[in-house]
Amino acid sequence: MPNTTGVRRGTRYMFSKDFRKHGPIKLSTYMRVYKRGDLVDIKGTGDVQKGMPHKCYHGRTGRVYNVAKRALGVIVNKQVRNRIIQKRINVRVEHVNISKCRKDFLDRVKRNDALKREAKKTGVHYDLKRQPVQPRLGHFVKTKNNKPMLVEPIPYEILA
Repeated sequence: MPNTTGVRRGTRYMFSKDFRKHGPIKLSTYMRVYKRGDLVDIKGTGDVQKGMPHKCYHGRTGRVYNVAKRALGVIVNKQVRNRIIQKRINVRVEHVNISKCRKDFLDRVKRNDALKREAKKTGVHYDLKRQPVQPRLGHFVKTKNNKPMLVEPIPYEILA
């Protein structure tokens, strides 16, 4: 038999709830305040069939452009053949979470601002650029109480 071609084809595990996360939806889902310009992660929830995004948007991050009573308008990038199109979709609030993708960046901005204020007070220059992980410093290994071990493969034995 050929594969089915329905809208929710291949979403058996995609829209299902995680292990030990079943039950009613938390009220905080409905109490959260969204504003235009917020970044949200789209994650379809199988509990609520209304306002569910298409499976191609599952796991995508988009920007809120419209806030309604129970739903959000979200702009999401979608690749169609050789181009990327900005799609505007309407999704209910049960199917979105506020994205944490900018959290590290915003924390770094706050930390850099604090360092800049401190630098102005003390007159010391701070390097605010991100640095890649440097190689570990060289050191000597003492072998006084640490005998070197010979590591060799175990010979293969045929059991008959």
